[in-house]
Amino acid sequence: MSAQKILVTGGTGYIGSHTVVELISAGYEPIIVDNLSNSSINILDQIAEITGVKPAFFNLDLCDEQAVNFFFATHAIQNIIHFAAFKAVGESVVEPLKYYRNNLFSLVNLLNYCVEKDVNFVFSSSCTVYGQPDVLPVTEDAAVKPAQSPYGNTKQIAEEILQETTAVKKNLKVSSLRYFNPVGAHESAKIGELPIGVPQNLVPFITQTAIGKREKLTVFGTDYATPDGSCVRDYIHVVDLAKAHVAALKALQKPNAANYEVFNIGTGKGSTVLEVIKTFEAVSGQKLNYEFGPRRPGDVEQVYGDVRKAESQLGWKAELDLSDMMRSAWAWEKYLVEHPIL
Repeated sequence: MSAQKILVTGGTGYIGSHTVVELISAGYEPIIVDNLSNSSINILDQIAEITGVKPAFFNLDLCDEQAVNFFFATHAIQNIIHFAAFKAVGESVVEPLKYYRNNLFSLVNLLNYCVEKDVNFVFSSSCTVYGQPDVLPVTEDAAVKPAQSPYGNTKQIAEEILQETTAVKKNLKVSSLRYFNPVGAHESAKIGELPIGVPQNLVPFITQTAIGKREKLTVFGTDYATPDGSCVRDYIHVVDLAKAHVAALKALQKPNAANYEVFNIGTGKGSTVLEVIKTFEAVSGQKLNYEFGPRRPGDVEQVYGDVRKAESQLGWKAELDLSDMMRSAWAWEKYLVEHPIL
């Protein structure tokens, strides 16, 4: 019996590549679609080194409706995990139209296929849909507040599109995974976060500063109402996050699966930016050069999730802690020094 095929959009990206590894480990056959706008084709070889399998790959811009239609005309797909999106909060504030076009056009083009077939669809959503929650930890029932960035708004709109579509197209089953802050790298150190240009996220900026690629790190905001004045986030190891996507897919494939569900995917614990820095210094033995700066537009003060729904309905729970995240991220950064082709 041949393995089930899973279309993974953005599959050479950070979370996508780790999910591809977990899909292969679980016995699935991932097919990657990616336009390589924020990733490297060499990740395919890295996946092959880890798993022994080099997945099928198609260089495709999902915003190109004609190209998407041609792909589906030649590939019968019943399972999709959709990562392909721009994701930098700060950049989205400066270039909102870039984010609305890429993140929403790609989704609509995929759904035009899905509504004509029986498809299980796992969507890469975000805790940014909550804005600054009134109550922490935030549950899936919390109010979705006005987004504080265009990136966050694209996730809110995407969820609305999915919910409204599944309400009338019962052949489509969707899980929106609202995850928190993915960090870390695969234990092999052969795949990890690979930002192109200046990192937009905290941990790769930490590791690049430690390795000497960046002169110093800026901690944005020192006057938040948090234990040390810096922002609080729920950091989750990317491997735990990848496993959550496999769990969500398996749940969708059950006969009694709901047409639309949302799940928080995190550890349920918040950590400040300074706690992350101190944890990195402890596990790496590296002293970081960092300074304090003003608050950054689009950032919320603190957010971390109640993850009991994912635990009970998906049978999934995060297993790796902040030390594991920092240790693996540092191993990946050091690997890149010897493998600059990536």
